[in-house]
Amino acid sequence: MRTQTDEGYTHALGNRQVQMIAIGGAIGVGLFLGAGGRLAAAGPALVLSYAAAGLAAFFVMRALGELVLYRPVSGSFVEYAGEFIGPWAAFASGWMYWVNWAFTGIAELTAIAAYVHYWAPAFPQWTTALIALGFVLAVNLLSVRLFGELEFWFAMLKVLAITVFLAVGLVLVVFSVGGAGPHNLVAHGGFAPTGLPLVLMSLQSVVFAYASIELVGIAAGETASPREVMPKAINGVVWRIAIFYVGSVALLAMVLPWTAYRAGVSPFVTVFSGLGVPWAADAMNLVVITAALSSCNSGLYATGRILRSMAMKQEAPSFAGALSSRHVPVGGILFTAMTFLAGVALFYFLPERAFNIATAVASLGVITTWGVLVHCQTRLRRSGHRSEFPMPGSPYTNWLTLGFLALVVLLMPFADRDQRIAFFLLPALVAAIAAGWTVVRRRRIADRAGIPG
Repeated sequence: MRTQTDEGYTHALGNRQVQMIAIGGAIGVGLFLGAGGRLAAAGPALVLSYAAAGLAAFFVMRALGELVLYRPVSGSFVEYAGEFIGPWAAFASGWMYWVNWAFTGIAELTAIAAYVHYWAPAFPQWTTALIALGFVLAVNLLSVRLFGELEFWFAMLKVLAITVFLAVGLVLVVFSVGGAGPHNLVAHGGFAPTGLPLVLMSLQSVVFAYASIELVGIAAGETASPREVMPKAINGVVWRIAIFYVGSVALLAMVLPWTAYRAGVSPFVTVFSGLGVPWAADAMNLVVITAALSSCNSGLYATGRILRSMAMKQEAPSFAGALSSRHVPVGGILFTAMTFLAGVALFYFLPERAFNIATAVASLGVITTWGVLVHCQTRLRRSGHRSEFPMPGSPYTNWLTLGFLALVVLLMPFADRDQRIAFFLLPALVAAIAAGWTVVRRRRIADRAGIPG
């Protein structure tokens, strides 16, 4: 039986769906597509980037777990930022999270258009992106239960594809089929053939690959029995990171020489095509499209709830606070959907760079979100709270994680031109958020003073 929360939502997500939302958040286009180009650029040492970012993601998830058990809320880290840092932090982190998902959605829509083009080259790509957006928009507007069910099956397909690859890859490596084996980790120029600096420069794209693992925390407010469900879901994300990401990249580097991979082509397609499996490219193309649809679906879900939480505090446009009769934050969802349309224009003008630019900008929002979660957990501990699901090594691991996130941002201007564009957008983002907060603060002062707006 579904119950209604104080925020107007319903407890429509069960353990099965929350577990799969957690899996879906931990597997995306960043792995299915992005790993190929990064292997081609950094070589086998790319696995170090995935391991380092995975360790940071582990601590972020455990910090989130401690906060969620302290107070499950659909507003998630925005609510925690307001409680533990201040109202300005809630405003800034909420909008940066929206920036993350807005640009992620743009990236995923361009990816969907490109991969459907593989099957139907004569079909207009902007139309493909529009159809994909209409589909995920309809799913989110209809009901939370439908969203959860769709994510369940999306995640199932992604997990199946990764599991098949892991099984096939292990067989190839163990039996040295077609030249596969651990020797490929050091062959063709060594473990880091292009140098460790390029391995470091890959950190931004790797962080994007892990993006949305925190989505399980957003779902906490619409989860039945969060104190029982959330620790399992969060711990599940951690081992999936180790197996699906670090394990997959290590196997990719062992199955084929790193020189076999290239940007714009799924490394999994490269592997299966090399085996002579005729339908492999089509199957993996379908999985990549599914992963992109899943990401757009999750983005609308998350930003709809974040924007509604902010609109109720007059920190976002008032229409973003609208809740439908189906207990869906329709205003916030439509607000983000309108922004997704900009992806069509970006893809039109910069078809080969749109995905990388969008993911680089999105990464700034990911880093902000992770940093806020870790800092809020630090403040929670300082308040004297002791959790039944504590973050390991706190507060030392907090500072280690924050230092890692700062390093990722500082490296961006020294990386490729797409990351530089994102880095130099930072002052504009800061100025826009500061201006928005100034307006909000003045309005609140005027309201308290009884001055008519």
